[in-house]
Amino acid sequence: MNLNLTSKNALVCGSSKGIGKASAIELALLGANITLVARNEAKLKETLQQLDVSNNQQHDYVVIDFSDYKNVETAIQQLLQQRNEPYHILVNNTGGPAGGLAIDAETTAFLQAFNNHLLCNHIITKAVVDGMKQAGYGRIINIISTSVKQPLHGLGVSNTIRGAVANWAKTLANELGKFGITVNNVLPGATSTDRMQEILESKSVKTSLSVDMVASAMKEEIPLGRFAEPHEVAAAVAFLATPAAAYINGINVPVDGGRTGSL
Repeated sequence: MNLNLTSKNALVCGSSKGIGKASAIELALLGANITLVARNEAKLKETLQQLDVSNNQQHDYVVIDFSDYKNVETAIQQLLQQRNEPYHILVNNTGGPAGGLAIDAETTAFLQAFNNHLLCNHIITKAVVDGMKQAGYGRIINIISTSVKQPLHGLGVSNTIRGAVANWAKTLANELGKFGITVNNVLPGATSTDRMQEILESKSVKTSLSVDMVASAMKEEIPLGRFAEPHEVAAAVAFLATPAAAYINGINVPVDGGRTGSL
């Protein structure tokens, strides 16, 4: 099985923490050169120091705030103008919208989430895809949520926008496959990240239960009986980026311990 990413260049979004950071680490362990992307420069620098360089890789980072898609467009074009090599791997990953019922959400919440997720994903993908075509190798991997298969309670805006991203990705998979470019979605379930802690604390306030009690109730819904660790989700991301995954295209891969109630 060919899992070697030596000489491959990967652009990993949201990689200063959580699943994005874990994905960057896993890709580097397979030999890829990593460009980290996030808005917190201090955390990017910390992550940069944790990336493997045993294959003489060259890693770097770029600070981009996804809250304004026009700024993203400018920043990604500047990044590409400074490079002589294409990106072979793109990991689209952005922190999820705030929780709450869909019916209670303001219009602006949907617009901002659409901007942060679908529009920014699209801008970055468009920017790197020509390089992938020229290289004859492309892996676009979107970290989304199991909500694209089964909406999650209390995450109305996220459920809506994540579904849009999933269908955008499937459409791209159909369009780009002939160029040797695959597009797939990794769907994390409950994972031990900062966002999970925020969700637990929010539910704790709403239910008047302790955070530990809320967490225990959530774990009871998971056949494996625990939350995922970020590196376990990142393993799926890394595999989809490799030559071994060349014929896997246009799919959703839940990494949720079996929690999702549908195939």
